[in-house]
Amino acid sequence: MAKQTASTWSDATRAVHSGEPRHGLNVPVTTPVVRTSNFNFADTAELKRFAEGKSSAYLYTRYGNPTLAAAEAKLADLEHAEAALVTASGTAAISSALLAALESGDEVIATRQIYGGSFNFFRDTLPRFGIRTHFVETSLEGVDRLVNEKTRVLYVESPANPTLQLVDLKKAAGLAHKHKLISMVDSTFGSPVLQKPLDVGFDLVLHSATKYLAGHSDIVAGVVAGSRARVARVREMMICLGGSMDPDAGYLLIRGLKTLELRVHRQSSTALELARFLEHHPKIARVHYPGLASHPDHRLARRQMSGGFGGMLAFDVKGGLPGARRFCDRVRIFLLAASLGGVESLIVLPIYTSHHRMGTAELEAAGISPGMVRMSVGLEDAHDLIADVRQALS
Repeated sequence: MAKQTASTWSDATRAVHSGEPRHGLNVPVTTPVVRTSNFNFADTAELKRFAEGKSSAYLYTRYGNPTLAAAEAKLADLEHAEAALVTASGTAAISSALLAALESGDEVIATRQIYGGSFNFFRDTLPRFGIRTHFVETSLEGVDRLVNEKTRVLYVESPANPTLQLVDLKKAAGLAHKHKLISMVDSTFGSPVLQKPLDVGFDLVLHSATKYLAGHSDIVAGVVAGSRARVARVREMMICLGGSMDPDAGYLLIRGLKTLELRVHRQSSTALELARFLEHHPKIARVHYPGLASHPDHRLARRQMSGGFGGMLAFDVKGGLPGARRFCDRVRIFLLAASLGGVESLIVLPIYTSHHRMGTAELEAAGISPGMVRMSVGLEDAHDLIADVRQALS
């Protein structure tokens, strides 16, 4: 029997999942899980070629794996990217991308309205490495004045967590190009179904693949997509930091991608129904959803989002935090749980979860009130979800 080598593993994977014509091949319908930590080489000559960068063989799953490579190819296609990288979490994707682009003494310009974990990374972690962050509003006002010879990255998130504020992605990419900055966007809330930031000029697009991409609340994962050169640098940093994805998670991510478009369109449709219901409810002070004409970024959303406005919304309950807590304690279908983007409908209080490490002034500046509830709409019947919200507010 022929000896199985790293090269034959990669060749077989390319034959099955490259997208090339497969006439005459008897191949599996689903991507195989290559559950191994390391790969066997036929001889030292092959090992030498790998070390010299002349071989496409696999060495160790932290560096690469056929299952993960299949997931990366699919994600690159979704984002219209040359390459993609999967990571152990969304935070691993964000930190690897930023640290691959920055060094001590550099500066970042970032929008203030971002995921709390990202805000904490900019505020607390990067300064330890001598990297400074300047925060701006989603309007990007003041970016031109903040850029100096030390500025390296423009980082935005759109739609923003949890306020659903939007950044004009074309404008952001243009500013970054004008000042020769690396542009990065966290597109988790939008997903590749609703927006493709690389098409308007962004250098890197980031996702917490835990959310919409995987879609079933059963893995933690991240994605970086962009040009081959930029993704290669991020991969080097990810390998160094150890934020590699497990092959089993890679398989589940691929499974989730198969229904991504169907899920996002259904969730977007239901979210719009819920937003319209909440907007006219007497116990709701304000609804944050870009699909509503009352949303300040509605026109921008119609221009840069395609096929819907997403399955995420937030709303401020009259009565502040006590009123928001009463609502969360009374729902029956919605689950009180962190994360988002799965098939189950979830609610959380951002001040207790995603943004709990931000101070009062920081929360106020980001537009997050104590009585804000963030809602992730799942695949349940829209009428059932509205009925649940109605009884919880009664």
